[in-house]
Amino acid sequence: MFIINIGQLVTPQGRHALGGHTMRQLTVISNAYLKIENGTVAQIGPMRELRTWGLSEAFDAQGGVVIPGLIDPHTHAVFYGTREDEFLARCQGAQYGKGILTTVERVRQASADQILHFSKDFLQAMLRLGTTTVEIKSGYGLDTENELKLLRVIQRLKETMPIEIVPTFCGAHAVPVGVEKSQYIEEIIEKMLPRVRAEDLAEFGDVFCEQGFFELDESRALLRATQQVGLGVKIHADELSPLGGAELAAELEAVSADHLLHISERGIEALRRAGVVAVLLPGTAFSLNVEYAPARRMIDAGLAVALGTDFNPGTCLIYSMFFMIALAVLKMRMTVEEALTAATLNAAAAVRRAHIAGSLEPGKRADLVVLDLKNYKQIPYFIGHEGHFVRAVIAQGRLVYDRDQARH
Repeated sequence: MFIINIGQLVTPQGRHALGGHTMRQLTVISNAYLKIENGTVAQIGPMRELRTWGLSEAFDAQGGVVIPGLIDPHTHAVFYGTREDEFLARCQGAQYGKGILTTVERVRQASADQILHFSKDFLQAMLRLGTTTVEIKSGYGLDTENELKLLRVIQRLKETMPIEIVPTFCGAHAVPVGVEKSQYIEEIIEKMLPRVRAEDLAEFGDVFCEQGFFELDESRALLRATQQVGLGVKIHADELSPLGGAELAAELEAVSADHLLHISERGIEALRRAGVVAVLLPGTAFSLNVEYAPARRMIDAGLAVALGTDFNPGTCLIYSMFFMIALAVLKMRMTVEEALTAATLNAAAAVRRAHIAGSLEPGKRADLVVLDLKNYKQIPYFIGHEGHFVRAVIAQGRLVYDRDQARH
């Protein structure tokens, strides 16, 4: 398959996260083509080098922009029920309320099939907006039975959706009602983690390391237990306060540290030295109307920064990675080049996919998005217009969304 008449092919390059000023280094080929073979990128180059006659299968980009498929490295996209009353009350100044525990109640009451069908609609919408790889966490079950139920739903979605799904166990998302925290931590370590590993239900384990949730020592014990069963480590860090979650992520050589709204200078340096990807989630700051993570300071310090949505029913019901790119440029002082790298190659590194995804170069998986734009700098400029300018999505070499066909 060929993608022809690409006005701009725009991509970072490499098989690992890019940090600091290297995040601005994009390859831009004007009037380009891309060849796909066996689900991977075989060739890219200028159209003048391609003989278009005799092409058996070609998609005409009609002068639009082609970028790598977007990668969302932090979501809670499998859940049941909505929390609009909580959202509206918070907009009027109310406190957080029951929060996570509201969704826990609804997940426990719902069947696996109900959760699957409810969540699948969101994932299909994400795909139509250019997301070709998405990490999904559990964390709305908060007991062994329901955490496993969620992870099994994620597995079913992984087997049936054209979007690639990366499962993460996040049993340490909150402490359930009526259970002592020490007792719940014991259940996670002694019961949940062995079952998750035995059924191969997750690649990563995550902990909400925060005051009122899981303190530093508790998070350390949970994450070490996660590593002992062979899962990679991710961590919700320094979202609500500068607790030291970033430093803990560096100590444990986590794959990523996420949120980081209140990261310290020491935490930034620790992540840089340890090579931990900093996953920033501007949609959460937008939804909560709080200060954004200090992306400019992180990048200027040499850190590798990625972007994600944190799509969840409570604090960020936004699943568009293009909106995250726009927020990164508008609110976090990132350049458009940095934001594109953060949403593709660096996001791939945050889910251990940088060797196969996140950029358009020979040998990598053919995940890409065709945009009806004149140049890539228009991506953040047309904020909120992504449903209009995403023309087609190709995942693993297959056309999985064509806006023009969907209209007929």
